Amino acid sequence: MLEHDSHSAELPHEAPSPPTGLDAVNQQLAAAYPELSPQLKLAAGYVLEHPVEIAFQSIRKSANAARVTASTLVRLAKRLGFDSYEQFREVFQSAVQAGPVELSGRASNLRTLASQTDDQVFLDVGDAAFDNIGRLFTADNQARVRDAAMMLLEAEKIAVVGFRDTFACAYHFAYVGRIAMPNIQLVRGQEGGLLTELACFGEADVVVAFGFEPYCAETMRALEIARAAGVKPIVITDTLRSPLVPGAAITFTVANATPHFFPSILSAITLIEVLLAECVAFGPDDLVDNVASFESRMRAMGAYVSNE
Repeated sequence: MLEHDSHSAELPHEAPSPPTGLDAVNQQLAAAYPELSPQLKLAAGYVLEHPVEIAFQSIRKSANAARVTASTLVRLAKRLGFDSYEQFREVFQSAVQAGPVELSGRASNLRTLASQTDDQVFLDVGDAAFDNIGRLFTADNQARVRDAAMMLLEAEKIAVVGFRDTFACAYHFAYVGRIAMPNIQLVRGQEGGLLTELACFGEADVVVAFGFEPYCAETMRALEIARAAGVKPIVITDTLRSPLVPGAAITFTVANATPHFFPSILSAITLIEVLLAECVAFGPDDLVDNVASFESRMRAMGAYVSNE
């Protein structure tokens, strides 16, 4: 692999606003391709031919596959007008995730990966998982977690909402959270009961809502009801373009890219653990007492099996 590429004959340095769709990206790359330096041609060729891999692979893996350095991919993205490689990659993620055949398309891609080597799927899922988690632990998110924990601790009641692919997130937050904070309530919305379940929440309360593309109508409806009652929303979603974001008091965007056929919830689950740990660490002593009491009750009721 060449470690350096010429800075001559590249895309113009005074790039216009970045293209907003995959078709526009491909058209600009194709038009500029003859004038690109050798290394940028390798990068552009890989981008044009492997949109799914660009969407879900780490930059290191894509660079290795294209036989260029990671900095070359960054330079290609910036020459197109993007501020960062991640912004560039979001165009590909949005395109791949769009449409009614999203899940079947990803399932087919899994079989393609599996045919390449015996362990390609295993390694690619691992790469995506580490990349997703790495993007969660930033200084900005650290401050945001502290603010969200303070909001949760000050709330009289906490509603937790998440349906379909994010129900596991909502359930985990409610189940684990209630051990220390009994004022947490999981909203299930069964049999059209959203309005009834949320009727008891008001201005002194908080709703924690989970939602990834494709966004569930029930989650949107729950947020509308909560906001109308003055409940303060904490939203955990996949992008700031999410329809769950408007009106949120605090928003977390978590990476959910994966070569698997369904969006990853790993980062969301990790964020839940961080938020609840922060609440216990900085909350009143009662929260620690609640955890100890819960464990004692479970053992007394025979909920755990001894390994002795």
